[in-house]
Formats: sequence, structure tokens, C-alpha cells
Amino acid sequence: MTTNNLLYQFKTANIVIRLIVINVVLFLSATLCSWVFKTSPGILMNWFVLPVDPGSLLFQFWSVLTYSFLHFDFWHIFWNMLVLYWFGQYVLNLFTEKRFLTIYLLGAICGGILFVAAYNLFPVLNGSLAYLIGASAAVRAIMIFIAAYTPNSEVRIIFFNVKLWHIGVFVVLSDLIQIPTSANAGGLIAHLGGAIFGYMYAVQLKNGKDIGEWFEKLIDRIVALFTFKKKSPLKTVHKSKTYKKTTTRTKTSSNKTLNQQQIDAILDKISKSGYDSLTKEEKDFLFKAGKE
Repeated sequence: MTTNNLLYQFKTANIVIRLIVINVVLFLSATLCSWVFKTSPGILMNWFVLPVDPGSLLFQFWSVLTYSFLHFDFWHIFWNMLVLYWFGQYVLNLFTEKRFLTIYLLGAICGGILFVAAYNLFPVLNGSLAYLIGASAAVRAIMIFIAAYTPNSEVRIIFFNVKLWHIGVFVVLSDLIQIPTSANAGGLIAHLGGAIFGYMYAVQLKNGKDIGEWFEKLIDRIVALFTFKKKSPLKTVHKSKTYKKTTTRTKTSSNKTLNQQQIDAILDKISKSGYDSLTKEEKDFLFKAGKE
């Protein structure tokens, strides 16, 4: 397979696959470079991990996000990417890739903020030297978001079905119980930061309020800065027949309204009976709507 084919596969893959590829490539790069230069991966990633000292954070503010793309070892990245792939598919069945990325990145940021706050406010952690690394907070945000948004949807675990809200509660309680005795208390606190954001996002979204809308607009602006559109040499001719445009807009608006009504009806069905209760046609419709 050529480089062009690999790039094409990457560009056409969904956002979950692309995030997994980015995380894996960065992990392999750090591992191989540390071997080549006879040093530890931690030294190479020093400027991208999240420190607890506010002074250090001030001079590497980007680390509040970059830390979430780095990992300690194979099992660290393996479990994070596996859970991301598993729960990410549920989110993409209902929402656009842009919203998925918003949940993921803001979950990472919230996890990082809670991590830094805990080490500077909690007496038991105050004064300790630590740094944060890994996508766990971002993955927790995705997991808890979908568990809160469609709590009665079921997943198959070996021989029995489990509702998403059961998984969400188990994961959060597990983190809380382990914090006092774990050597990775900071990491567990970061998990909670991502989980809290994912839960709040889902609850507010169900109430009709999108608390991540501002971040989506920010992403659009950043993408626009790096997008160069070629100017067409052809001149645009504006026709005066406005009645045709009005008709087209009216039809488009009606189609959007009808589609939204169908989406709302399907989401209500998921909330009451779970995702598995949908017919194949309804699942296909949601998938196509999420791509638009």
C-alpha cells in the first residue's frame, strides 16, 4: 500500500479512527525516538505533558490539551483506544463528527483543569510533583456523554446485555473508590473531570442547550485559517429571478424540518427502549443524518 493510499484512507476515515491513528502514531514515534536516542519517552514528551505547577503551565499552556495525545505504555494506549472505538461508534450514530470532536477535546481540557486544581487545592496532594498524560479524560467524556444521553441503550458483554447507564455508574464509582489508595490519584481525578463534562453536556443537550456550540465555532475558525480556497477565474452572474431562489429555500427548509422531526422521534425511541430497538432503516437514517 502506497503513502498516497494510506493518506486517502486516513482522510476518508471517520473521526474516531483518525483520533486512534494519531494517538498510535505519536506513541510509536515517542517509543522509537527514545530507543534511537537512548533516552526515556518522558524526556521527549516533557514539553507536551500537563504539569501541576501553575507557573510551568503558564509557559506551556498548550499542554492542557496536548497531554491527551500521549501515553505511557502499550496497555495504557490499548485500553484507551479500545474504549474510544467502542463508545465512539454510538456517538457517531447520533451526532456529527464535529460534535464528537467537541466532546472529546473539551473533555480532555476539563480533565486537565480538574487535575491541576486538585494538586493545588487539596492538602493531601498539595506540594506533590506530578504530571498528566493520556487520553483517559477525553475517552471518559465520550463514554459518560452517551451513557447519559441514551441511558437505556444496551450493549452486549460476553453473555448478557448491559445498559449504558450501568456502565457509566460503574466506571465513575470505580474511579472514586480508588482515588484514596491509588498511586495514580491525579489520573483518576482527571477521569472524573472528563466524566463530569460529558454528563453535563448530555443533560444540557437533552434540555435543548448546546454548551459546546462556542467550541465548534472556534474549530471552524481555526480550520478556516488553514484552508486556502482557490479563486475561480470565472465571474459569478447574479440572476434577477428571485422567486426561484425563494422556492428552493422553502423546499430546503421544509426538508430540514421533516428530517429533524424524524431524528427527534428516533431519539425518543432510543431513550425509552434503547438503541437496539431501532429498525435497520432507522439506524441507517441516523447514520446518514450524522454525516450531514
